[in-house]
Amino acid sequence: MAYKNFKIETDGDGIALVTWDTPGRSMNVLDETSINELEAIVKQTSADAAIKGVIITSGKEALSAGADLSMLEGMSRSYAAALKDKGEVAANQMLFDQSRRFSQVFRGIETSGKPWVAAINGLALGGGFELTLSCHYRVAAENPRTRVGLPEIKVGLFPGAGGTQRVPRIVPPQDAMQLLLKGEAINLDRAKALKLVDAVVPAADMIKTAKDWIKGGGKAVAPWDEKGFKLPGGPVYSKAGMMMFPAGNAIFRRETYDNYPAARAIMQCVYEGLQLPIDAGLRVESRYFARILRSKEAAAMIRSLFLSMQELNKGARRPPDVPPTKVKKLAVIGAGFMGASIGYVSARAGIEVVLIDRDQESADKGKAHAQSVIDDLIKKGRAKESDRDAVLSRIAASADYAALKDCDLIIEAVFEDRKVKAETYARAQPLLKSDAIFASNTSTLPINSLAEEFKDQGKFIGIHFFSPVEKMMLVEIIVGKNTGDVALATALDYVRVIGKTPIVVNDSRGFFANRCVLRFTAEGLEMLMEGVPPAMIENTAKMAGMPVGPLSLSDEVALDLVLKIMKATEADLGANAIDQGQKKLLVEMVEKQGRFGRKNGKGFYDYPEKGKGQKSLWPQLGNLQPKKLDPDALDIEELKQRFLVVQAVEAARTVEDHVITDVREADVGSILGFGFAPFTGGTLSYIDFMGTKKFVELCHRLEAKYGSRFTPPKLLIDMAAKGETFYGRFPPKKQAAA
Repeated sequence: MAYKNFKIETDGDGIALVTWDTPGRSMNVLDETSINELEAIVKQTSADAAIKGVIITSGKEALSAGADLSMLEGMSRSYAAALKDKGEVAANQMLFDQSRRFSQVFRGIETSGKPWVAAINGLALGGGFELTLSCHYRVAAENPRTRVGLPEIKVGLFPGAGGTQRVPRIVPPQDAMQLLLKGEAINLDRAKALKLVDAVVPAADMIKTAKDWIKGGGKAVAPWDEKGFKLPGGPVYSKAGMMMFPAGNAIFRRETYDNYPAARAIMQCVYEGLQLPIDAGLRVESRYFARILRSKEAAAMIRSLFLSMQELNKGARRPPDVPPTKVKKLAVIGAGFMGASIGYVSARAGIEVVLIDRDQESADKGKAHAQSVIDDLIKKGRAKESDRDAVLSRIAASADYAALKDCDLIIEAVFEDRKVKAETYARAQPLLKSDAIFASNTSTLPINSLAEEFKDQGKFIGIHFFSPVEKMMLVEIIVGKNTGDVALATALDYVRVIGKTPIVVNDSRGFFANRCVLRFTAEGLEMLMEGVPPAMIENTAKMAGMPVGPLSLSDEVALDLVLKIMKATEADLGANAIDQGQKKLLVEMVEKQGRFGRKNGKGFYDYPEKGKGQKSLWPQLGNLQPKKLDPDALDIEELKQRFLVVQAVEAARTVEDHVITDVREADVGSILGFGFAPFTGGTLSYIDFMGTKKFVELCHRLEAKYGSRFTPPKLLIDMAAKGETFYGRFPPKKQAAA
């Protein structure tokens, strides 16, 4: 029988080699075709007495990246349709049956009566890794880049094809929980130490090793199907189990605040499944998986953190008529922390970089920063000496602007001051080649006003990086009113090469990310002045799903910079454009107390010397509060809502103001740029999944109590009246990548 995604070859020893190689795709994914074909292969090889064993491997560089998430999204849509047409019982049964297909086929491999070997020739993640776990033996080809793991938690799901049952039957429970709840991929050495992989051999020996295991009498029975099997961590109700599960539950709550249904489901699957035989455990897993697949959190996270992010990374916003561009040489003017980091990530991606600063010493410091970053990676075993030599060979440091003459893209990363930037443009422009694109890494100054200092505004664009550049995945590309398509395409092509996710926004003070996140930090300051205890402000923000509290984030940004932005806004737009009470608080902190934030070791928090303990809230902070509220009288849910609603309202305003023109970018940008509660799917998905009408009602309640910052824009009120959602009213354009 011929298969579309698999090829079968049987040798003279009766060993069938099944090669997975989906045509037209760079990576094998588990979809309906592949799972149906795999099921047929299991039946075919099981029924054929001449076949003594089966090896499954890949014809591509990787084994598999897992399940096709767009298929899972389709299952959710089918469920919604069935719920409407056939009722809850029939819809639930349909989803349960669909969602356990992978699990049943993998169990079919395990109980086929023929020994199966997974020959892992590269990356094996999610359902692809679960497939290997259902095989009786796992051999991997030596490759330092190969990773295995179960990352489903990162998109609001969990391993639903046996992962929550097989991993804790192989690995001690603490390690199993780490793998399942963190979703981190591990290298082959770690996988072998945990017995998730049985052998790691040179690539040329992988298939031979697999065949030798079968010929040597490899058993076609999983350990947990043998009589007398003992769990690696002992029974759930044992001394070891009782040390594990209550503590694990406490850690789960500390890390997630119970905002992620999939994380809770993992705890339940492992706890309940380990008390049952494997088949019953797999049924438990499938029930929870079907429930999570119905959750709004999974729908939101799959859409934003997988589908939308993938589309943006592939160039969904790229002008289609511009041929591909290539930045061979990049100049970064301003070799401070931000500029040096931009230079480093660019050189790491293979681009030749020149760092330019006011004098050679400053430029050399920028290059030294790149060396310190890669030295740190070498210490941690995540880079080699040869990587450092390659990266540093691509970075030149100079005080001479003449180095700009052969650069394709120039990024200005000088001090956030109009005058300084204007002087930089005046020096740079006469030296640029005719087709060079010039970008500003400004974080707050409007691009249109900066472009006034530039002769050819069609070649001027904003490329806003987030700090620390090495870790932050988002880049905000700001289009001015005169920015041309070639400049936009060049910026997007460059961001793709350096491995970041771009969002394209129109010009506005603060653009998108800073407009929203400054609402978050400002709300923290507002609560502080209301008399909410500082620790409660920080904790409720984290309970709402934000990665850090607003006072901590203000310290990271730097309080003197926040005050500077506030004063600049007041100078440009007048006294009513800022909150005078917040300005007074920051003047007290910065100008009178000398507390600038983390950078000088004191802000809302006190910071110990490096390696000497943890930061703690400044004990005198309460003395700056005009009054103090009783924490027991405060509504925790309302405090949490304030943090999310104030950001989501601002995101809605950016749509009304045409700063955001693609809803995907608001959602992806809010999660990657400032950590907006990932389980919501982002700022606009938060509104959509709550329901626009309900959200507007909540806005009005908060507006009546706390003021105009919660006033919903007219666009949102109109949408609520018509029962519209952002994704319904502004459906993203499906555009082919260039």
